[in-house]
Amino acid sequence: MDWGTELWDQYDIIEKHTQSGLELVEKYVKFVKERTEIEQNYAKQLRNLSKKYNLKRSSKDEPECRLSSYQSFLDILNEMNDYAGQRELIAENMMMSICIDLTKYLQDLKQERKTYLMEAKKAQQSLESTYKQLDSSKKRFEREWREAERAAQYAEKTDQDINATKADVEKAKQQAHMRAHVAEECKNDYAAQLQKYNKEQNQFYFNDMPLIFNKIQDLDERRVRKLAQGYTLFSDTEKHVMPIIGKCLEGITKAGTNVNERNDSMVVIEQNKSGFERPGDLEFEDYSQGINRASSDSSLGTPKGPMDLLGKNKSKNFWLFSKRSKPTVTEDFAHLPPEQRRKRLQQKLEEICKELQKEVDQSEALGKMKDVYEKNPQMGDPASLASQISQTSQNIERLRGELNKYETWLAEAGGRGDTLRYKAHTFNNNGAHDVHSPDGAHSDESTPDPSQAIYAEFDDDFEDEELTAPIGKCTAMYNFPGASEGTISMQEGEVLAVVEEDKGDGWTRVRRNNGDEGYIPTSYVTISLNK
Repeated sequence: MDWGTELWDQYDIIEKHTQSGLELVEKYVKFVKERTEIEQNYAKQLRNLSKKYNLKRSSKDEPECRLSSYQSFLDILNEMNDYAGQRELIAENMMMSICIDLTKYLQDLKQERKTYLMEAKKAQQSLESTYKQLDSSKKRFEREWREAERAAQYAEKTDQDINATKADVEKAKQQAHMRAHVAEECKNDYAAQLQKYNKEQNQFYFNDMPLIFNKIQDLDERRVRKLAQGYTLFSDTEKHVMPIIGKCLEGITKAGTNVNERNDSMVVIEQNKSGFERPGDLEFEDYSQGINRASSDSSLGTPKGPMDLLGKNKSKNFWLFSKRSKPTVTEDFAHLPPEQRRKRLQQKLEEICKELQKEVDQSEALGKMKDVYEKNPQMGDPASLASQISQTSQNIERLRGELNKYETWLAEAGGRGDTLRYKAHTFNNNGAHDVHSPDGAHSDESTPDPSQAIYAEFDDDFEDEELTAPIGKCTAMYNFPGASEGTISMQEGEVLAVVEEDKGDGWTRVRRNNGDEGYIPTSYVTISLNK
């Protein structure tokens, strides 16, 4: 069944129905747009929430960061950030695949419908024009026929009139004959117009309008089919990201299972253990015998009693729970308990060694550059490097002094003094590449000073590296095109080296075997970090 056959006389209904259908498409597009706005606002609020509660980078060295419960909370915030990204992706895909596509399709439908309606109006106007010509010829035929009848009656009356002359009779007959001839011509013209109109009317109702109505029917059915696809996409768009959303939710569940309360307790002990021994018993002081009051001896560095341990707060009976005054921070960390002091000194030594190694590497580079300039003056002036070489040498001497100082403090605190080793190459005043002892005295490379063993060269692991060492590996769970600047493409199942962890923005930096580096979405891969 088609509209051209069944609705041949329902032009107004068809016009109204198709207009209503186009308005429904517009209404659906508007509905999806508002849905995308909700998704975008939801994602924005989730991101802001994650950012609000996420640990600032400047405070990542806080003691709480090592607690599994704290790390799990950060993992949850990162997963929520990834989840927000998927909500944004839903909004973006809905806008592209539904709103923009349907809006463009709707414009084409409107133009096509307008063309068909214009064709129908032109056919209607042509039929009406033919009908007007028919009606005009019909009225003319009617008028001329009546005039011919009156002329015939007048001629017959004149012929019977005895008073009429022969000329009058002849004239009346000629007039009647002329009118009859004109009426006959009008009759033939009316018949021809009637035949023309009937033919056009038949063409209009059985060919032209049915064809136009069928085209409009096809247009409307295509509109309905396209709208149905839009309805399906409304669901499929969200289904497409559900696996990744499921991974985010699984990550949150995993964060909960990763919490280890026993391990957290051990971390608290490790971070806060003072190293003090419990205070010994107090001796009885017999004032009646005049005995010198003296406290019981205890091990070196152990407080004599609770008052010594907690700032001699004699006004507090429950000294263990009394508030301690904030100690004055000292450079040698003497304000800390022994165990914590050793750890802090060890950390400080490692930091100095790393900084010292950078300066030594800088000195070597400047020395090589100066040698090149001396051999090839056209490449540069060796004297231009003098200030940099001097500054680097001063930095090395300063750091060596700090290294000795902190090693001494660590030895006093009972530490082993194991620190990072570094290359002790430096330069003489002429820029020559020599080996110096900490006090500036030259030493023979074949017979190094035993007291300077700590300044032995690094192992091969500390040689200059062109690439950052990987911290783990990851496996792609989904394809990623890597179309944006700074990103890298990957295929499902591909294994990549992890160079830099996710900083909370949802991206992880990776490297291929061929050296290509870039960022990928963290939620698209499973990551295994080196322990």
